[in-house]
Amino acid sequence: MSIQGITEDDIANYLANTPAFFERHAELLGSVQLTSPHGQRAVSLQERQMEMLRDKIKGLEAKIIEMIRHGQENVAIADKLHRWTRALMLTGNAGELPGVLVRELMHQFLIPQAGIRVWGAADDFDSLDFARPVSADIKSLAGSLSVPYCGVNSGFEAAQWLDDPAGAMSIAMVPLRHGAGTEAFGMLVLASPDPTRYSADMGTDFLMRIGDIASAGLSRLLPVQ
Repeated sequence: MSIQGITEDDIANYLANTPAFFERHAELLGSVQLTSPHGQRAVSLQERQMEMLRDKIKGLEAKIIEMIRHGQENVAIADKLHRWTRALMLTGNAGELPGVLVRELMHQFLIPQAGIRVWGAADDFDSLDFARPVSADIKSLAGSLSVPYCGVNSGFEAAQWLDDPAGAMSIAMVPLRHGAGTEAFGMLVLASPDPTRYSADMGTDFLMRIGDIASAGLSRLLPVQ
């Protein structure tokens, strides 16, 4: 709208920059009638401002509730990670570590299936399941992963480490290594019958932390250098 070259933006800018206008014309605050967004009735400017303020408060309340929910979820995840890490630290027999790691991970994070292999472990562990031989392809795959792989299970050899390979629709493969740039010495596999549980677009930061803790704990299996 424009009246003799004056636009609505000009009027809005004038009122925003001239707060004394409403002090000089206080009667306008009570006489201006606006349409309520909650119906067709007319309301005063003050009522309209109150409605806008109530809507803003509702929006802020919704955001606060969402922040609280996210905070509670983060605390729950941290508690689960703490219990899992504690179980690893309390395992005195090094040969039992992979089994405890997998079992507690499945229990704490409700993971339907999980498996693990460690290559290069000390000779004392050769007879245990986690030390079974793996192919050169698996070692090459683990070595090529700078971050965990997440996605559809397209017949990966690592899925055969699971109790029910056919039921693994989506899979996460977490390489085990002592820091970035070092050679992988094993791999942790997580799987679900839900094809969307581990998707290619999901974040991997948490899985990387799982891999770091698992790698640190399983270092007890490696030969003393």
